[in-house]
This record gives sequence, structure tokens and C-alpha cells, in this order.
Amino acid sequence: MRAMKAKPKVIGFVLLLAVVAAAAIYLLAGGGRRPAALRGYVGGEKIGVLEDEEIAGIFRNRYGLTLDYAKAGSLDMVTADLSGQDFLFPSSQTALEYYQQLHGQPAKSEIVFNTPLVLYTRRPVLQALAGAGLVREEDGCCYMDMDALADALLEGVRWADLGLEELYGPLAVSTTDPAKSNSGNMFAGLLANVLCGGVADAASVQDVLPRLQLIFSRLGYMETSSSDLFDQFLKTGMGAKPLVAGYESQLLEFAVQNPEDWAAIGDDIVMIYPSPTVWSAHVFIALDEAGAAGIDALMDADVQRLAWEKHGFRTAVSGTGDDAARFGVSGLARQITRVVPMPAYDAMDQIITALS
Repeated sequence: MRAMKAKPKVIGFVLLLAVVAAAAIYLLAGGGRRPAALRGYVGGEKIGVLEDEEIAGIFRNRYGLTLDYAKAGSLDMVTADLSGQDFLFPSSQTALEYYQQLHGQPAKSEIVFNTPLVLYTRRPVLQALAGAGLVREEDGCCYMDMDALADALLEGVRWADLGLEELYGPLAVSTTDPAKSNSGNMFAGLLANVLCGGVADAASVQDVLPRLQLIFSRLGYMETSSSDLFDQFLKTGMGAKPLVAGYESQLLEFAVQNPEDWAAIGDDIVMIYPSPTVWSAHVFIALDEAGAAGIDALMDADVQRLAWEKHGFRTAVSGTGDDAARFGVSGLARQITRVVPMPAYDAMDQIITALS
């Protein structure tokens, strides 16, 4: 008796089942999953982190996420059109407090990176500032006496008075617009603290607002992005921007990402730590439950490590006390100890209004 042949329809059905089963196993294992795209606004100084292929791969492969973002100033993003957005990623808790005042509590928020406010300059400017007693060196790091600097800014001391006759106009610290961007906002808050002789509050800040307005009125046009200001500092040289307020992370990231350029200009560029300084707390604000997944991804131990090693942000797992030498940036402080708190939101609100 001849063996019966399987019918073509039966064979096709079995093959179909096999394909479906294989596809199910593949999807359950995470393969072929289309990453969920989170949309939001980001401070320009963090774009290097988000464009890092290694970090983006962790987002995709471990958390099934991609970030679709537009650059905006920390304060500007809070007042932007938030429809269809999942997150904001500003550079300070002031921006979070501002958001809460306008919109209420977000779905979730968390500080994911930190970096101190610093001053950037060129070596001839450093030498002039040190000669005038404004800057001192300790343990290989440069520190700006903020009380002395505030007095010099108010008195209208000119660069020529410091021996820099090739520089035009009065001594000034170039910042971003404090009503739009966080680094300028933080420098204004730090100056308010110095002028108040402590941490400025809603009452004490009223007395110093005219002096803050005088200092910032001499700056002329101010950039609205910390990353744009840093780029201008690098490109336009000492004459255009002799002294700039920015973030420590910006210079560290530049040195890592552009080793040849840093080898060419690194000896001329100097980082000065204000004494005291303030921390820039880069807080991720989730506007909805989808956005909250971004916090988990950013707090991943490998993301936190890479954010320090490749982009200069101080994080919980960065090991900053031991491996600061990795950047090849002279004068990098191993620990940030001379820190004053930023004024609370009610005082910063008055500062923002006065400088708008």
C-alpha cells in the first residue's frame, strides 16, 4: 500500500504556523520593536549627549526609546507651545519651579546631570585678572573672588585699567539672556547672592535689582543658548568675548570630542571657578507618562558614566574625584566645594522680570 502524500495546503499551513511562532518569539525577546519616540525641548548644552551614538543605542536597545527634540533656552521652553510634547530638559531647578507656577505639577521630574557654573577666558586675561587681585590659584585651579568681581563690575573698571589696552570698554562677563537661558539666569542669581551677602530672597533681592540691571545693561546683545555663547567664545577670540559665563561640562565635552582642536588651543583657554559658584542641575521634566520613561533611560548607570566620560557632566557614578585627569584640561577641580544655593523661585522671578 502506497504512503499517502501530504497535501500542499497542509504543508503551507504548517509553514505558516512556524513563521508566526518564530515571529512571536522574536517580538517577545524585544527584536523588531519599533522604538517609541518622545518629543520635547532640550537645552543646547546637552545635545551632544543625546546625539551620542553609544547613548542613543542604550536608549533604543534597553528602553525602546528615541528622543525627538528641539533646542530651546531653559526658561523659553517652559513658555513654549507644549502641545504634543512629552518632556522638557532644561538646565536648572528654577525652570522646574517656573513650570510649576505656570502649569502645575509635571507627571514626573528628576535631576539627571549636574555641572557647576564657571567662567571661561584666555590666558592674557587671566594674568590681568590675577594681577588685579580678582583671581587666585589654589591646588592648580583658578578661583574668581566674586565679591571683588561684583565691585569691579559696578565701578565700571575698564579692561585698560587692568593693563589690557587692546580690549574695548569696561570689564564685563558675557552671559546668555537671563530671562531666556539658564547660564545667564544662574550668573544673575549668583551675583544677587553676592550683592546681598548671602542667599537672596524675595525681600533682600529688591535692594540689589538696580545694581544687577546696571551690570547687565552694559552687555548689549545676549545669546539665548549656552551652546551658542560657548561657540562664539571659541570662534571670535579674546577681543569679542574676553570673559564668559558657562558650564564646566561644555569645555570638558569639547576637549573630549575635538582632541585635535583642543591640542591646538587648550594652552590658551582657561577655566575659572567662581568663589562661590552655583550648581546647574539638569532636570528632566516628564509632561506625561510616556515622557517619564525618559528618566529611567537617562538614569541608566552606563548613560550616567558616558555622560561624564564623554560629555563632562558630573553624575552619581562619574568618579569625578579620581579621574578628572582623563580630559586633559588643566585647572579642572576634582571636587566642587565652594557652592552657594541659588535663590528660590520668588526671588529669581523678580530678577527675571527686572532683567527682561
